[in-house]
Amino acid sequence: MRILLHRADGQTEPWIKDFARHLPEAEVVVWHADEPLQPCDYAVTWAPPEAMLQALADVKAVFLTGAGADGILNFDAQLPHNVPIVRLGDAGMGVQMAEYVTHAVLRYYRRFDEYEAQARAGQWTPLQQHNREDFSVGVLGMGMLGTRVLQALKEFGFPLRAWSRSAKSMDGVQCFHGADGLDTFLRGSRVAVCLLPLTPDTANILNRTNMCKLPQGAYLINVGRGAHLAEPDLLTLVKSRHIAAATLDVFRNEPLPVQHPFWQEPRITITPHISALTLRRESVQQIAGKIRQMERGEAVADVINRQHGY
Repeated sequence: MRILLHRADGQTEPWIKDFARHLPEAEVVVWHADEPLQPCDYAVTWAPPEAMLQALADVKAVFLTGAGADGILNFDAQLPHNVPIVRLGDAGMGVQMAEYVTHAVLRYYRRFDEYEAQARAGQWTPLQQHNREDFSVGVLGMGMLGTRVLQALKEFGFPLRAWSRSAKSMDGVQCFHGADGLDTFLRGSRVAVCLLPLTPDTANILNRTNMCKLPQGAYLINVGRGAHLAEPDLLTLVKSRHIAAATLDVFRNEPLPVQHPFWQEPRITITPHISALTLRRESVQQIAGKIRQMERGEAVADVINRQHGY
């Protein structure tokens, strides 16, 4: 068995060592654009370069080293549809995302962002706490990560809401779906958390029109993809105080350029795409298990639906 590995960061050796531990029967070869390649059975990548697509057309399956698929579905028309694309299922990302979002929500609920600004200014002023029953948290996306975030937030007693493309349900969460449900979802969400997959339908979903439907003084947390957010629209709404503050982990251009106006807006908190990092060992162990399932002719979980884009 031969596995084709591509890492944009060039850090392939630790992945090769982990595959040797969890799938010793496999030979792992690293893709290089300028080297001839023998046929491979499987491929492991995230956002492959276009020159790699021909090699992906001949494998039994492509395994992604992340939960999303937008990086590879940019080339969907060039990939044979008989080759399944398999994303990671959790592999340690769920708890990281729950930690990140819970921290951001509690920071705004307890007004720690405002206390941080006061401390920098040498001010000592206790602030009135938000009413918990009025501090509704709405999560856009009820996939693996969105569900894990909602489970974590339940412990704090916030009114919870969720929106998804199709109808879903979850105990203790008011659920909305489809275009008709989006307006109602937004109008009742004091905090909006974006955890959607990036598809043509969800690109720019956080635009001025939709963000204006959030209550006055709402908060935004974007941990989905940078292309979900119309960045100039958010800046305008933060400056007008319709959006009280925002926490952003993903951006259209990464790293975020030094001249980007977000850096100069103190009510926008920026982190460098670290909300849920790929954990290598857990990912390799999961991929190895799924490869063994496929070798036995069994169905595997987390196969991407190309029509839906996730």
